Amino acid sequence: MFRDFFYIRKSDRQAILFVLCIMAVALAVILFTDSRMDSTPQYAADTVLNDNDNVNGQRTASYFAQPSTFHAQRFPFDPNTADSTQLLKLGLRPWQVRNIYKYRQKGGVYRKKEDFARLYGLTVKEYRELEPYIRISPDYTTPASSLVGEEEEYHERDTLKYPVKVEVPSSVNLNTTDTMLLRKVPGIGEAYARRILSYGQRLGGYVSPEQLREIEDFPEEAIPYFVVQHPKTQKINLNKLTLNQLQRHPYISFYQAKAITEYRRLHGPLHSLQDLKLHKDFPPEAIQRLEPYVEF
Repeated sequence: MFRDFFYIRKSDRQAILFVLCIMAVALAVILFTDSRMDSTPQYAADTVLNDNDNVNGQRTASYFAQPSTFHAQRFPFDPNTADSTQLLKLGLRPWQVRNIYKYRQKGGVYRKKEDFARLYGLTVKEYRELEPYIRISPDYTTPASSLVGEEEEYHERDTLKYPVKVEVPSSVNLNTTDTMLLRKVPGIGEAYARRILSYGQRLGGYVSPEQLREIEDFPEEAIPYFVVQHPKTQKINLNKLTLNQLQRHPYISFYQAKAITEYRRLHGPLHSLQDLKLHKDFPPEAIQRLEPYVEF
């Protein structure tokens, strides 16, 4: 009876034997791996540039972290010339040292201490600890840095890029200026200079420096530097332009343009802006500022 209970067919015996063999092989591999890890040194500088850190496209644990028993050293170093042994002794991780080597091989240069702070994975605390020991050789610094405050004495000012600013009572005529002259006004750069000229073209010419306030975020302190002498504007004919053409002018809104075309349709040509004074979209201030720019 007991013999029948423990009886195993031949095919089952083969399957069980196969499973036992696999378990034995796996156990042997685990024991062998543990023995190799125990005999491997915890830290080796020569492994930094070894391609064995990449196994089947995946980084090993030693590639990312320093051994817990390692203590970083502090000594002067130049990140442009320090070798892997020195960098590792400073406490940098192997993959960071690899990145430094790749950066230098591509022609990258650390020209000042702050450049080293951009090293990927370097924390603020680690950089502050290393900063006092960073020594950049003069061979890697920019020529301008060797002037030590003498740059302004020997360097000729680029007046095209940095124009000399005008002083009060100097003034700039808005209708006869250009971008170079505009950039000489304190507070006016290239962007504002282009916006001043563009807005003047849309208006048909300036009649007062106060119109500069209509430019978004225009610096108030720059307005006293501008004048308008002998204003001569380009006028638009309110009796000939279409609705779309009328509303292109900065002082004519869509509703005002529509009111003008409706007046022309119902009453004929306009003779003056006073013909529109009873319309709600043409208050006295709107008529006054539009007056210099229209004809009939």
